Amino acid sequence: MAEEKILIVEDEENERHGLAELVAAWGYRAETAKDGIEGLEKVISWQPTIVITDLKMPRMDGLQLLERIGEQSVPVMAILVTAQGSGEIGFEAGRIGAYSYIEKPIDPQRLRDLLHHAARQRGTERELEVARRKLRDTGLLGSLIGESRKMQEVFRLIEMVAPSTASVLITGESGTGKEMVARTIHELSPRKSKPFVAINCSAIPETLIESEIFGHEKGAFTGAAERRAGCFELAEEGTLLLDEIGEMPAATQAKLLRVLEERKLRRLGSKVETDVDVRVLAATNKVPEEAVAHGELRQDLYYRLNVFNLHMPPLRDHKEDLPQLVASLLAQVANKHSRNVTSVSEPVMHLFQHYGWPGNVREVRNTLERAVIVCESATVEPKHLPPGFGNQLAKAPVSEANSIRLGVGTTVEEAEKQLILKTLETTNNNKTRAAEILGISLKTLHNKLKEYNSGGPHSIAAETGT
Repeated sequence: MAEEKILIVEDEENERHGLAELVAAWGYRAETAKDGIEGLEKVISWQPTIVITDLKMPRMDGLQLLERIGEQSVPVMAILVTAQGSGEIGFEAGRIGAYSYIEKPIDPQRLRDLLHHAARQRGTERELEVARRKLRDTGLLGSLIGESRKMQEVFRLIEMVAPSTASVLITGESGTGKEMVARTIHELSPRKSKPFVAINCSAIPETLIESEIFGHEKGAFTGAAERRAGCFELAEEGTLLLDEIGEMPAATQAKLLRVLEERKLRRLGSKVETDVDVRVLAATNKVPEEAVAHGELRQDLYYRLNVFNLHMPPLRDHKEDLPQLVASLLAQVANKHSRNVTSVSEPVMHLFQHYGWPGNVREVRNTLERAVIVCESATVEPKHLPPGFGNQLAKAPVSEANSIRLGVGTTVEEAEKQLILKTLETTNNNKTRAAEILGISLKTLHNKLKEYNSGGPHSIAAETGT
């Protein structure tokens, strides 16, 4: 807090010095100006974090000062002091960029709260600007890496949503970095100094998940030997990530929805409700609409969580980021295992660029970690990769299992059908992945499959004779 600089612009000398002494006692650095003109000069030369300015002053009043500050594009938070507080003054103050306004006589506690929140928000804005500058220079945002168009779009959306309180639904295949997205959102939010708690809903037995999330009282169930706080309480004033939300039991989803709507929870075995202040992020590797259609995700919970959707692209769609990603991950795993491995050879990078990476970024990390452990030099070579890594690449394009045979006279419709069904087979019926490979929308794929099962001339039933 001592780093924050507060400029007080007030024409009444006693009030000016009294305010300066007050904010200095709270640990801020304080400067004063007797009117708007002097205030503008000090804003430009001293560059305060926050400006507290009176509304009525000679030469240049508070509104004029804020307008001039806005013209200079100086990044300060402004608090307007007025003896005639009204909605009209508040609207005008907001229109020209004031953070808030406070009425005379000034309530010290109200002013202290305003300064605290203004300084906190300004700090978040500074961090965002540093992150943007870092992003422009190096293609980094938090723990995320990428200069590709797809990753730049992800970074842009994170920058937009991080300072807000909105719930975010993060989608994408396993291993794409959904938890890193959630952590980055937390680190760029006003809650960054508070806890970040992540829970994987698919890794907890159904009988324990409610206790893990909401907590329990002693004796609430067999084995509950003591009172225990759940994830919501552990994340108080911070951020909670519910990973693989589609794996949460339906009954728990209903209780979660109630907590999200009412901001209150009740531990298992308790009759008392507790207020909670937690930003909730959720992640899933499923297509949410399909999960809703299959009854795996409650529709009302989906709407409540999906205030803002952020999709992580699979690595195969932004392979241009591989060199930067490999360099970063290699440095991490080499440091973890105290090994002096600093690079990968050109043949290794060639193999990496031509591999599909079904496990995405997580698979890259695991591959590099194994290579670092077995590598005896500073450079990873093909021999350090998992057995058969290169051979798989060579055989994949001509694999009989991944091909279809079409005889002369096969209709376009029949060829299309065989291609779609074969693609589904090779993706283990993952319709989202199949649609991506085929270059069609998921809706189009569903329509095609519906046609094939409808009994028409190109239907599966017609083909099998059933």
